[in-house]
Amino acid sequence: MLLAIPSPTVSAFQVGPLTIHAYALCILTGIFVAIWLTQRRLEARGGEPGQVLDIATYAVPAGIIGGRIYHVISSPQPYFGEGGNPVDALKIWEGGLGIWGAIAFGALGAWYGTRRVGIPFLTFADAAAPGVALAQAIGRFGNWFNNELYGGPTDLPWGLTIHEWDQSAGRAVRDASGEPVVLGTFHPVFLYEAIWLVLLAAALMLAERRFTLARGQVLGLYVAGYPVGRIVLELMRTDDATIILGQRINVWTSLVVFLVGITIVVWAGRTQPRDVSQSETAPLG
Repeated sequence: MLLAIPSPTVSAFQVGPLTIHAYALCILTGIFVAIWLTQRRLEARGGEPGQVLDIATYAVPAGIIGGRIYHVISSPQPYFGEGGNPVDALKIWEGGLGIWGAIAFGALGAWYGTRRVGIPFLTFADAAAPGVALAQAIGRFGNWFNNELYGGPTDLPWGLTIHEWDQSAGRAVRDASGEPVVLGTFHPVFLYEAIWLVLLAAALMLAERRFTLARGQVLGLYVAGYPVGRIVLELMRTDDATIILGQRINVWTSLVVFLVGITIVVWAGRTQPRDVSQSETAPLG
């Protein structure tokens, strides 16, 4: 191809005695952006400086643990199948965080954190939803560094060059002449998902500006909105996955999460107060 999106040939870098993994840097950058945006949005709802960071000390570790647990359970073959190594399940820096587990466990951590800080969980969740979507978008670039999360072959100008990858070494396999081995050009599903998540974050913020939403409905729209794009993108993926009734497990999970999101939107609309003001002086509660 004359045009294609290049992929890195190295995903880990040595800084003195430390090994820095690009995947981890992307996750950390996403977390930083989410905390920054959520703090601004929470203060607009009457929150105080530093509260989001306090909550994040519980939500972030819980989310990472939950994301890894879901990934290992939904893709057990590399860890517990033939030739697998259970110890690799602990190597988060090599990639593999299931967003569904991250959201579920992260929400539990956030719920505990809001109780410690003394603010309503739904108020915090509404403030956090767009930032979480942006964090996911940034985190997807970790998949780019790892040469993973791509679809079928394509000759489109935005096709993604993918190398044969040595996961343990964190770099592309090289041929006898020392050149990285290229497998071909494929649909950049990681990029499609990142774009979808940025659009989702923008749509959430626009919706609360255009409509008087009940507390919890921004959260519900995020929970329902993300799976809409994820189902489409999941059907494009060609990597190995657990198959249930002819579909990838994440397709079924997406459908369930979508229904949960719709339920939250309806329930919040019937039971929660409306956010009639998003001004700097809007009280919590």
